[in-house]
Amino acid sequence: MNLTQRAVGAIVGSAVGDALGAPFEFGPPGAFSARFPLPSAGGEMSGGGGWDAGEATDDTQMAVHIAESLLEHGGLNLPDIFTRFQRWAADDPKDIGLQTEDVLTRGLPWDQAATAHYRSSHRAAGNGALMRATPSAVYFARDGRQATMDAARHIAALTHGDPAAWEGTAIFHDLMRTALNGADPVDQLSQTLAAVHPDHRQRYATVLATDWHPDHATEFNGSVWPCLGSAVWALRTTRSYEDAVRVALDLGGDTDTVAAVTGGLAGAVYGPTAIPTRWTDPLHIPLPGSGGRILRLPHLLDLARDLTERPSTN
Repeated sequence: MNLTQRAVGAIVGSAVGDALGAPFEFGPPGAFSARFPLPSAGGEMSGGGGWDAGEATDDTQMAVHIAESLLEHGGLNLPDIFTRFQRWAADDPKDIGLQTEDVLTRGLPWDQAATAHYRSSHRAAGNGALMRATPSAVYFARDGRQATMDAARHIAALTHGDPAAWEGTAIFHDLMRTALNGADPVDQLSQTLAAVHPDHRQRYATVLATDWHPDHATEFNGSVWPCLGSAVWALRTTRSYEDAVRVALDLGGDTDTVAAVTGGLAGAVYGPTAIPTRWTDPLHIPLPGSGGRILRLPHLLDLARDLTERPSTN
């Protein structure tokens, strides 16, 4: 597989994981397999919990807004991304994280809103920056470890004032870069961790270790550490896209985001042909803040190709 094929797998794989997980969000462990006990039997994109069959959530919606900003501006334009987020939040999305909503509706400038939230709440290490990071990880993958991790930190900081969220998103960017280059991201975790800020390196090393299991998490998987750790665990302990996403979904909790993060990584590793068509056919992304557009698989294919075809900055 080449870079573009792996990028298609990542973009589509993340959106599929998101849509599969939406009906099970905040549910108990094992709920997905209890409803769909036979792998490959079909019917999994059945919707529920207020979601239509194949409908992606805020995870993918925000990811698309980042992607379209990067493509339109030929690189990182943080004020533009923040403005797109604000338009999205003001257009009544079906789901929006409490922290993200507070930051985007404070009426503060793009470079002050997340900091103000963090100072007042002291709680800003949710997975809301991680969930939307697949397109930006694809876009910056060819620029090397430092550049892609720095880009992740800047985008995460638009809505999350806690540096822990920045570092988790930066790790994801580099794992994706490794996978898109055809290498095993799990095998190169030590190099990725070496580029993490020292204040956060040990905590991420713990949740990314080979002996870590999601049952060891000390926070709900809506937090950045167990969310990322669970995605890497799912990738490490399975041998296919479908199996990785299934075990991620069966963790329960913040299923759409854990499956979106897992699906992005697994899609990059295994490629688009590993993603079942029964999952991609009903996939659709309503896009608040964009004039009522609804994106489907062909749009995601174009988006992935565009994200990989721009010139490298190196």
